[in-house]
Amino acid sequence: MKKLQLLILNCLIIVLSSCDSFLDIVPDDIATIDNAFTMRAQAEKYLFTCYYYLPAHGLLEANPAIAGGDELYITESFRSAAHVHAWYISHNMQSSARPRCDYWTGADQQNNKSLYQGISDCNIFLENIQKVPDMTQAEKDRWAAEVRFLKAYYHYWLIRMYGPIPIMDQNIPVNAGEEEVKVFRNTIDECFDYVINTLTEIIDSNHLPDKIMNEAEELGRITQGIAMAIRAEVMVTAASPLFNGNADYKGYTDSRGIEIFNPNKSEQDKKQRWIDAAEACKQAIEFLKAQGHDLYKYTSLEYTISDQTRAKMNIRNIVTEKWNQEIIWANSNSIIGQLQDHAIPRGLEPGKEGNASVGGNLAVPLKIADLFYTKNGVPITEDKTWNYDDRLELRKATSDDKYFIKEGYTTASINFDREVRYYASLGFDGAVWFGQGVTDETKPIYVQCKQGQSAANQISNSWNETGIWPKKLVHFKSVVGQTSGFTKITYPFPVMRLGNLYLLYAEALNESGASKTDVLTWVDLIRERAGLEGVEESWDTYTNNKKYETVDGRREIIQQERGIELAFE
Repeated sequence: MKKLQLLILNCLIIVLSSCDSFLDIVPDDIATIDNAFTMRAQAEKYLFTCYYYLPAHGLLEANPAIAGGDELYITESFRSAAHVHAWYISHNMQSSARPRCDYWTGADQQNNKSLYQGISDCNIFLENIQKVPDMTQAEKDRWAAEVRFLKAYYHYWLIRMYGPIPIMDQNIPVNAGEEEVKVFRNTIDECFDYVINTLTEIIDSNHLPDKIMNEAEELGRITQGIAMAIRAEVMVTAASPLFNGNADYKGYTDSRGIEIFNPNKSEQDKKQRWIDAAEACKQAIEFLKAQGHDLYKYTSLEYTISDQTRAKMNIRNIVTEKWNQEIIWANSNSIIGQLQDHAIPRGLEPGKEGNASVGGNLAVPLKIADLFYTKNGVPITEDKTWNYDDRLELRKATSDDKYFIKEGYTTASINFDREVRYYASLGFDGAVWFGQGVTDETKPIYVQCKQGQSAANQISNSWNETGIWPKKLVHFKSVVGQTSGFTKITYPFPVMRLGNLYLLYAEALNESGASKTDVLTWVDLIRERAGLEGVEESWDTYTNNKKYETVDGRREIIQQERGIELAFE
């Protein structure tokens, strides 16, 4: 037994130290990789080193989209205490002298991950993997395809952050001269084409597995479906007017006089990007559906629950249920624990207001609460049956509301008669919070955050600015302790899921000139899962605006649908 324990301990030490590198430093301070590819076990460590550089998608300090956008808000006090650098971006305090969430050099974000260092390590791996003696050719080809994907993805992440970047397809030699080191940025189209062509070559090679067979050891590693889905996303991003012939950057040239944003493009050239993106989305969806992926539905019979609660669970569990059928790629390097600490109220139940194990600092702005539809599936500003002007007035919940808002509780009118995704995604004053160890719907847990109540602000440097929490990020089986402790059911952050791909496809179809029916088919599949009627039926019945008839109107609908469906992701 002692020998087994020592063996396990030694294995853990090897795994935990594998991120430090495999480079032996020789006396002249030049790194060597002589031992990294002498056998399969060492090469596998280097493979996982290449994965190490994946951005931590679900970490406040690492993903600028969480604290640096407008979906979630944190106070300056919490920003200061937790060193959340992305906060500066959301407050228009980004600086060229000290860029926040800097993935170029690795500064000001978690683990100091420089993606150019990651790309360099990927290049080293690709230069040497074929030398490993105790591996089959099929395994070498698979690992090489995974690392090529990672290299392309790291370039893509940098492009989204910085626009035109230098493509680093090969490492610069250690003994390179000064002029070789001074590389120019590639144009934005060259950057996107590099990523797209690389992913296409990987997909066409068929070296990646269709799906993960050894789930205990390989979940999170790259598959053919992941490569196809990410290629589709990259192509939709490349087609976006933010990058595709953006005339706002006309005149931005390098020292050679080259306009690196390619602003001078014909309308047909710009449209072709959308046409190509739509085809990539279609191919990815067809492949993934054949592999068994589908929109998530909560089918568990573990609890006896109402249809209304089951509808909410269809939304809540998309993100938090590990490796469910909708998840295409989840980042196993980014396990969601910290986000749950701040996505749940500090005092979710009476008597637990003193719990210091959670912070509840992630606040959902009213702008995002307004984004969700009414129960009729149309915007609150367009629904002719919904009283928009009185939305901030107080109203008492009745028995008809009891699965969404505590019966008899008084809260703002904005919380009533909203679509199920509103109640599944948000925790607000009076909101029923299914879970927290309580699954009896006759005795619901609910949020109480008026002054003096259990979830109200109590800590000087830790509070929720709006009184609305992103419930969608908290696993329903996670439980805040009585006075301390937080038992969390963690999960890997979903980078890509099928619902996202459906909406990307709808967007690409709309911009490429497809018919109204073809475009709305994919939007309506998302709406159906949320318990809503199709776009045409909803707008015809509850609004005076048939905006779905035009490309611009459909674009507006798709963008709002994305904002709702993918909120906090």
